[in-house]
Amino acid sequence: DSGFAPFALLGPALGATSVTPDMDVTQPKTLTAKALAQAVRAISATVVFASPAALMNVVETREDMNEDEQAAMQGVERLLSAGAPITVPLLEGMEEICPHAKLHTPYGMTECLPLTDVNLDQIREAERDADPQDGVEGAGAGVCVGTPVYGARVQVVPLDDTGAATGEPTHTPGITGEIIAAAPHAKDHYDRLWWTERISASIPGWHRTGDVGHFDATGRLWVEGRLSHLISTESGLLTPVAGETAAEKISGVRRAAVES
Repeated sequence: DSGFAPFALLGPALGATSVTPDMDVTQPKTLTAKALAQAVRAISATVVFASPAALMNVVETREDMNEDEQAAMQGVERLLSAGAPITVPLLEGMEEICPHAKLHTPYGMTECLPLTDVNLDQIREAERDADPQDGVEGAGAGVCVGTPVYGARVQVVPLDDTGAATGEPTHTPGITGEIIAAAPHAKDHYDRLWWTERISASIPGWHRTGDVGHFDATGRLWVEGRLSHLISTESGLLTPVAGETAAEKISGVRRAAVES
């Protein structure tokens, strides 16, 4: 079952029976719990992929499902969501709807997907480990996306005082920088985007993602936002995702964005 239009094509290409719920695929927030459950029931789907925005509305409309639709969701074995930061409360809402499913939030981009993977239990563990008193600057900031998948390599390029990624690539814990990636399934090149290609491949053998993040003490990657969204303050650079996810945990707040 796919609440994300490209996967409605990718599924059959991989030999998997797929169905797209009754929704406007250009507006993920139009996906309802009832529509998702009906799509799951139509093919006895065991895997669901949907964006965080779509899942947010699924959680908000879950009371609209009847008993048959609720039962259909019991058969989902794996739920994946990617494309934007996703909070633990949202994942826990989906856990109630799909109690037998493993909830995964893989990280990657069109140019290299997947790059890392993590499930809800591992995210909870990472957040418990993210003690701000442990002396690691940035510990717990952002969203944990786990460890690299087989064949993928990830490092960060430390930032200078202006927010530019100018340091030497590293996976040292607690250092925030631009995330760079290398994998057999990474893009070969951009077509007819000369300047974009030059920037993205300026570190030989690596793809510059334009995302910023850091590793924790156990090697898990935390994504903190986009390089272009850094906020310069008197006390230094701030990354946006930590503030956004903290705001979204406040009762009554549906979506949040941090900007300078």
